[in-house]
Amino acid sequence: PLPDLPLLVPSCRAKEIKTKLGTLLQKPDSAIDFIIPYPEKPEKPPKAQKPSPEEALQWRDSLEKLLQNPYGLASFRSFLRSEFSEENAEFWVACEDYKKTKSPVKMAEKAKKIYEEFIQTEAPKEVNIDHFTKAVTMKNLVEPSPTSFDMAQKRIFALMEKDSLPRFVRSEFYQELIK
Repeated sequence: PLPDLPLLVPSCRAKEIKTKLGTLLQKPDSAIDFIIPYPEKPEKPPKAQKPSPEEALQWRDSLEKLLQNPYGLASFRSFLRSEFSEENAEFWVACEDYKKTKSPVKMAEKAKKIYEEFIQTEAPKEVNIDHFTKAVTMKNLVEPSPTSFDMAQKRIFALMEKDSLPRFVRSEFYQELIK
């Protein structure tokens, strides 16, 4: 039974909402588009220790070391967020997680999610990869394997290394770490 909506909603819209709710309740398959298929785990802030200035200095020359350090990755992502370009780091992290997946079913689920979130045209967090890389990635996803996103991940890594890392090194985020 539906709750008494007129008490909750101004009466002019109550009938319309009650009708829509009734429709959704009668046809659960029409509501399927509103269900997020793979619930996101809330991102826990890293319990990582702040690196020594010496350690942070190494990141100037090695994006790999930066991304492998939980504190460095969190700092880099905060910086990218401030520039509205965090999708590259998010994609890289998603690919790293994907490569560790053992179950073929889970791998297929994660591949679909990564594709929909980062690769497909007009994806919510679409990464900037060329058409060739996108085509190779899509072909690789016909049968998902741990290497399905390797080419795209390498392109995004190179982009971050060439473009984002130098800006990060000049940023206040980084300057605070090397003091």
